[in-house]
Amino acid sequence: MAKKIIATNPVAKHNYTIADTLEAGIVLTGTEIKSIRNRKVNLKDSYASIKNGEAYIYSMHISPYEHGNIFNKDPLRDRKLLLNKREINKLVGLIKQQGYTLVPMSLYFSGNFVKVELGIGKGKKLYDKREDIAKKEAQLRIRRELGKN
Repeated sequence: MAKKIIATNPVAKHNYTIADTLEAGIVLTGTEIKSIRNRKVNLKDSYASIKNGEAYIYSMHISPYEHGNIFNKDPLRDRKLLLNKREINKLVGLIKQQGYTLVPMSLYFSGNFVKVELGIGKGKKLYDKREDIAKKEAQLRIRRELGKN
């Protein structure tokens, strides 16, 4: 099934070293779906966590639907992620023992369903971020030089 990407997290790969990814469904209301279809979503400051054996996504901003009136929900409310028990237990083990973090990487349509791609990663240190920037700049310089010849 083809993915139709709605939004991506621009700082996820900059701030975290992503070891693995995972697909999860998300519980939404009708007006939130309409806002998502209009691409009124921001994943920049969002993160995911496991609370009481259930996975949640926090700080994902879905703008209120313009024509939604009383049915609009809080734009920053906590939203439940749909994962099975085995996946949640695996994530709990990674988070508690090895210090990994759950980072929402992208939001997309898979058929008629909205899915979240979660990255399982560790936070980068400042020197790691500088190293990545230096590598990108070097690659850009190489591409420019090869393009001129």
